[in-house]
Order: sequence, then structure tokens, then C-alpha cells
Amino acid sequence: MLQTFEVENVKCGGCANTLKTKLKESFGDVEVNLEGHPRKITLDIEENQKEELQKKLRSLGYPLSTDELSTLENVGIKAKSFVSCAIGKMDS
Repeated sequence: MLQTFEVENVKCGGCANTLKTKLKESFGDVEVNLEGHPRKITLDIEENQKEELQKKLRSLGYPLSTDELSTLENVGIKAKSFVSCAIGKMDS
């Protein structure tokens, strides 16, 4: 089922490319909408895959905007997303 989720920390095209590449392994093609904040991703997943998606996004530093994060986790995730963004820019 095609579903859309709001994702935090996606700053640019480099972040979008990172998400597309990393999520494709597990979930197939992903569309990243870079307009508006938080950014939106659309992908074809079943309801039972949502938790797996949530874990994968958090591990990459791009949690769903509905994730409940402690302050300490949030700081680490923002730092990780900055590194991912920089790497995505280098790959472009």
C-alpha cells in the first residue's frame, strides 16, 4: 500500500539521495518530497512494515516526525543526519 510519512532532518538533495539508496534495499523505490517541513517520503509498504521503516529511519538519523525521542537521542540523531547529509552531497 502506498503510504506517505513525515520525516525529520532531511535538509537537502543529498539527504534525499541517502534515504532513497538506503531504503531501497528493504522497501523498494522511495519518493522524497523536498518541499515543506518536515519533508515527506512516499513508499509502497504494508502496515506491518511500519515499525521496520521507523527503526531504519532512526538508524540513519532521519526519524519520523511522530517518533518520540529523548533529548539525548535527538542530539545524536541530528549529528548523524548532518554527517549523512554531507556524505550525500559528496556522492552527488
